[in-house]
Amino acid sequence: MSSTTPALTAGRMRADVAGLLGCDPGELDDTENLVDRGLDSVRMMTLVETWRSAGAGTLEFPDLAERPELGYWITLVAGAAASGATASGATGTGETA
Repeated sequence: MSSTTPALTAGRMRADVAGLLGCDPGELDDTENLVDRGLDSVRMMTLVETWRSAGAGTLEFPDLAERPELGYWITLVAGAAASGATASGATGTGETA
């Protein structure tokens, strides 16, 4: 068994949201308002922390709360994950300017 966090994919994000809402991932529409579906701020914070750990290092709670739609979040987190990898110095050189 591996203790690493699975890659942050659209499928994983959908599964994470569905798990918090207690529904099947296939039941979630990309443009559905997830607050109307029952996702509260505490659960959104859980998603932020989970997805940060998986590579979306720049993701913040207001990013999700601003537009609580899965399709928007997938697009947003894809950008945050790319930005986080760049900002974290993924090359591992440790050099500073």
